[in-house]
Amino acid sequence: MTKQQSWWKKLLLNLAASIIFYTAIPLPNLQVLDFRGVARFAPLVGLMIGGILGLLDGGMNYLGMSVLTRSALVICVWIAITGGLHLDGAMDTADGLAVGDPKRRLEVMADSATGAFGAMAAIAILLLKTTALTDIPENRWLVLMATCGWGRWGQQLAIARYPYLKPTGKGAFHKQAIRSYKDVLPGLLLLIGLSSLLLLIDKKRLFSVLGMTVAGIAIATLTGAWFNHKLGGHTGDTYGAVVEWTEALFLCIITTF
Repeated sequence: MTKQQSWWKKLLLNLAASIIFYTAIPLPNLQVLDFRGVARFAPLVGLMIGGILGLLDGGMNYLGMSVLTRSALVICVWIAITGGLHLDGAMDTADGLAVGDPKRRLEVMADSATGAFGAMAAIAILLLKTTALTDIPENRWLVLMATCGWGRWGQQLAIARYPYLKPTGKGAFHKQAIRSYKDVLPGLLLLIGLSSLLLLIDKKRLFSVLGMTVAGIAIATLTGAWFNHKLGGHTGDTYGAVVEWTEALFLCIITTF
């Protein structure tokens, strides 16, 4: 095997590891996967998820299904594709933040049982996503891809900027993959390029391109910063919360365009 072939094989194996870690998409059982670098591919995996959702939405639109029903089904499939991984983190984070004693928050978040605040957070996220997606009449495939991408870029940024609060855990090894802002730059450029596709559709949509980019960066940055402010750092659960809340708020902002 040549060095070039070895490089491509390693890249594909790392991408496969990211897909297996972040989604419920079935892939062949590969024994040589290294999950330590999965966070590097998170935005790309997000674009893949958004692309699948966009194809589903387009197919249902072709069949004449109403926009509300389409949006609700897209959200349900969205949860199924991710296996509820990030939504579970958002629920655990909400339960933890509901505790008055800051010292007990991590303990509550580690509890697998879902409390009232976690359930309310999940309901709020799903309502915001469904209603916002219903209000977006065109280029929904692009919006879905951008939404999933920015949510996971926000996770990358939180990994790079803030300390991890546990010595071990399902998100601890992400710090090995995302060490500085240089590691989040590829994802940022990828998402800027995705937003720029609007200019190929309509050259008059420069404002929308700039709006999507600024909104994505701002929401992803502020969401991670807010959880850091409340907890003094991040955990695997808050990484999931960053993804979910960035996605929901980004969709809400896009409706204004």
